[in-house]
Amino acid sequence: MLTGRRDLVLILDFGSQYTQLIARRIREASVYCEVYRYDLPIERIREIAPRGVILSGGPSSVYGEGAPHISAELFSIGVPILGICYGMQLLSHLLGGKVERGAEGEYGPALVRATRAAGVFGRFKDGDVLDVWMSHGDKVTGLPPGFSTLGTTDTTPFAAIADDERHIYGLQFHPEVAHTRRGKELLEAFLFDVCGLEPTWTPASFVEASVEAIRKKVGPDASAVCGLSGGVDSSVAAILCHRALGDRLVCIFVDNGLLRKGEAEQVVKMFGDHYHLRLVHVQAQKRFLDALSGVTDPEQKRKTIGRVFIEVFEEEAKKIEDCRFLVQGTLYPDVIESVSAKGPSAVIKSHHNVGGLPERMKLGLVEPLRELFKDEVRAVGATMGIPHHLLWRHPFPGPGLAVRCLGPLTEERLNVLREADAIFEEEIREAGLYDKIWQSFCVLLPVRTVGVMGDERTYDEVIALRAVDSKDGMTADWSRIPHEVLARASARIINEVRGVNRVVYDVSSKPPATIEWE
Repeated sequence: MLTGRRDLVLILDFGSQYTQLIARRIREASVYCEVYRYDLPIERIREIAPRGVILSGGPSSVYGEGAPHISAELFSIGVPILGICYGMQLLSHLLGGKVERGAEGEYGPALVRATRAAGVFGRFKDGDVLDVWMSHGDKVTGLPPGFSTLGTTDTTPFAAIADDERHIYGLQFHPEVAHTRRGKELLEAFLFDVCGLEPTWTPASFVEASVEAIRKKVGPDASAVCGLSGGVDSSVAAILCHRALGDRLVCIFVDNGLLRKGEAEQVVKMFGDHYHLRLVHVQAQKRFLDALSGVTDPEQKRKTIGRVFIEVFEEEAKKIEDCRFLVQGTLYPDVIESVSAKGPSAVIKSHHNVGGLPERMKLGLVEPLRELFKDEVRAVGATMGIPHHLLWRHPFPGPGLAVRCLGPLTEERLNVLREADAIFEEEIREAGLYDKIWQSFCVLLPVRTVGVMGDERTYDEVIALRAVDSKDGMTADWSRIPHEVLARASARIINEVRGVNRVVYDVSSKPPATIEWE
């Protein structure tokens, strides 16, 4: 990461479910920030030299056994500090205040009255009433020396506090969530008015800095290899690295026979013919399908595809002269997850990527997007002129159609799914819904049902349509697609795709269901 830059805000994570959201809100204000575990050594913090520090919320009690703590030395490094929820309780506790278990917790909406317009409340007026979101059981019942009140609720006398001299602030509510209506103003007051930052974190500045950093890391002579799938992340990473390295970047596109209709041709045309990337198109369809023959378990499908992909990729990469680096499309949520105070989340599904390649191939890693959230990746791509239809294409799983073709994988069944999926996408686009839906696709079920076509009895397979609305894929609700659109898609699939005689629509949300069926 590009630590040590002038306009950096440091977030220390105490296990809050909202830590990523804090980072996103700061990035949305065009300020760069990084997330670290709460136990980051003070020497490292001084080395990073942040312009401001935010202490996240968390599920612990400051006086609980094993509760995450920090060194009180943090408050003497001379930069503004904002504690949110647990972060406020912790700074109060460490600086001589009093924290106790509340008679009753506050969870959900609350009203905070601004008692003093200063510091993080500097953009409000005395007496303003703020709709906020509370989530705490403990509360500050006695202020540390030097602190005064900025805001109160009917049950919390110290909902917002400040040490004006040292620029240390505490909020018992969460300004980062949408339920806190004026949370954006509050965070911007901290960033711009208190920390004195400038909104310089922009897609254009990122591209400029990244090109320079990639050139410096790879050097003047070495080559790099990139696994190009045609998805958003690998596409943006490839074009960014191509700007830095030119023909010293070699993109390997593995056609595994599990892609959407026309996708392989689109990738070759876009990246080879249009962007003139040095592209190796490996047609390995038979190799993958042979390896997947008889495999029906979804986890085994993923592992098999991952193993064969690595084999194919490694064989092609060995042919590249002076290849010393591997380009990966790691994003910042993955980085945050790896340093989270909560530890890595439970694995719901294994995902194949090229993560196993560096150890086997002894390659250095280039991860040009590891500082970015998904929306920032798209903004960077747009800055580089990547077309809208590519940047905003619906997510597609790494194992491709293998996890949407339930049951045995054959070329015939995959073609049925491919044709149905193309029709569903056409109808959604025709209805002007594609950019409004987060993800849509077809699933071919290993179920046969009786039907009638003309005067003949049929016994064919079932297609399930799936469309969901989401912001990040962590939670999702099924899309309320107009019935006439579903009717057209169903009629066309049954009439135009041989082997399908029934279409159903999935109305399950995540949780409890997952977005993909496998």
